[in-house]
Amino acid sequence: MLKFLGLVFIAIAILLVGCQSLLLPSSFTAPGLVTIKLSGWGSSPTEQKLLQEVLKDFEAQHPLIKVRYEVIPDQYMDVIKTRLIGEAAPDVFYLDVLEAPFLMSQNVLEPLDAYLTPQFDLDDFEKTLLESFKYENHIYGLPKDFSTLALFYNTKAFTTTGLTSPPFTWDELRTYSQKLTVDRNQDGRIDQYGFGEIPELARQAYKIKAFGGQTVDKNGYATFADPVSLQGLQLVVDQYQKDRSSAQKSDVGTNSGSEMFGQSKVAMVIEGNWAIPYLRETFPQLEFATSEVPRINHQKGTMLFTVAYVMNKQAEHKAEAWELISYLTGKEGMEKWTRSGFALPTRKSVAQKLGYDQDPLRSAFVAGVDYATPWQVGKYAAAITNNFDNQFVSAMLKQQPLQQAMLRAEEAANKQIKAMN
Repeated sequence: MLKFLGLVFIAIAILLVGCQSLLLPSSFTAPGLVTIKLSGWGSSPTEQKLLQEVLKDFEAQHPLIKVRYEVIPDQYMDVIKTRLIGEAAPDVFYLDVLEAPFLMSQNVLEPLDAYLTPQFDLDDFEKTLLESFKYENHIYGLPKDFSTLALFYNTKAFTTTGLTSPPFTWDELRTYSQKLTVDRNQDGRIDQYGFGEIPELARQAYKIKAFGGQTVDKNGYATFADPVSLQGLQLVVDQYQKDRSSAQKSDVGTNSGSEMFGQSKVAMVIEGNWAIPYLRETFPQLEFATSEVPRINHQKGTMLFTVAYVMNKQAEHKAEAWELISYLTGKEGMEKWTRSGFALPTRKSVAQKLGYDQDPLRSAFVAGVDYATPWQVGKYAAAITNNFDNQFVSAMLKQQPLQQAMLRAEEAANKQIKAMN
């Protein structure tokens, strides 16, 4: 009897295996847990916590994919480039728009075109943002968030001075700045400047463009000293030297434009969306508003900063890496990531759903994306930016004329670029 029951159990087991073989392909192997490594740079604790929550939601929906998130705190791009050379780079990582042209040209990133489906709705992305991560007709990155620049102004200072609306043109901004520059103690020391100036190229490129100038030519060489490029920069120098109504962060003992503004050392500053949570948390008593950057030479202008998720071409689990990218930049993941306002969504539908195009503080940033200048200066960004920044500051400080400073910046940058080509 026991022998008979044993034969019955064996028969049942064989039958079950046979049924399974009818339902599954012959090459089927039980899937195991796949770990995807994601790397990015450090940000605020609040942002880090939010990203961890989004990744947790992803893992809940993809139980066979585990995400190992790594923060690279210092010299992020140097670390990434070194790891790419050594074939030890993460599967998915952040890529800043400034660094994108060089990395996209090095055949180290996986083109994402083949992974895109109609359901992913690529047309939902802001076109300018998406174009910033295209190279030779291939898409190498999907932008996770963005910010343009907008004018922040101290509403209390405006009311005290009798100003009722933000400046519409740069000429108006200079007039406003003079009215808002205050020596409260009448001791010759300025207590509040009208405007906080940040002289880096990242904040000046749109001024160069306003008069038809360029930061780099089609071959990637600097064109700082072109007469049309100088016109926008001269506005900055004149306001700083002649009007004496603008200040750099070093002039007022602060570390950033946001801090200058938050401490009321300046009544106006042009900053990114990231300044909003910083100001609310650090200076909760500050009364401020935002508006689009004033027009220069009758042209609307601002800068566009964005970061994309990209895939390592050597990634071992590309299908799973794509699942992560598509979730983080899909409508659901992006809404979760941007709902707190720390970052602005790159998908138009998400921005609309979250109401950022109508938000009193954020609508100016959303509006600017249509005419913004992406923060890209060719493949050799360091040569361009470092030489410009050093020489432009010296011109503002009257150490040399603007034209001479920009000619020196141009020559030094192009010499370095030629050596790298």
